[in-house]
Amino acid sequence: MKSVAVFCGSSMGASEVYADKAKLLGKELAHRGITLVYGGSSVGIMGTVADAVLAEDGKVIGVMPGFLDKKEISHKHLTELFIVDSMHERKAKMAELAEGFMVLPGGPGTMEEFFEIYTWAQLGLHRKPLGFLNINGYYDPLLAFFQHMAREQFLHEKYLTMALVDTDPGRLLDQFAAYEPPAVKTYLKKPDQT
Repeated sequence: MKSVAVFCGSSMGASEVYADKAKLLGKELAHRGITLVYGGSSVGIMGTVADAVLAEDGKVIGVMPGFLDKKEISHKHLTELFIVDSMHERKAKMAELAEGFMVLPGGPGTMEEFFEIYTWAQLGLHRKPLGFLNINGYYDPLLAFFQHMAREQFLHEKYLTMALVDTDPGRLLDQFAAYEPPAVKTYLKKPDQT
């Protein structure tokens, strides 16, 4: 794996543990020679991950919509920064550049990014690993909700394991390296159905 997109907050969160784990992830990516692809910001845990990769001489590619770049929150020391026209283009560019997708704590924007990539995987639009770095139990409620979706038959059981989960960056990257995607979701009728 040569590149991982990281979706995470532009805030630091309520606990220092979020930044601490973001730094560990950045170091792990750099030590493994994995390029960080992210939203291009200098603030929040987004900026923390990028700074940690850069501090270890790693490669960081940012993708920033022009309207946010004008607010001067883009990181000025990245290996490469793409300026795009919209949030939609940002996600598409990140998906193009990344070989996997990791989610750290964040708000609605982080969730929106994750769910689009997760849905694309279910539909077979990509076969790349994706997962949560579940820092401080942040994603426990969401993971419980996935179980609820499966019990209520709005999520196929085989897709529960599609979103990998760990509390340790290195172990999660190891899961990414070993990932085998499930079969693609289909709505095709069986031959005997009309």
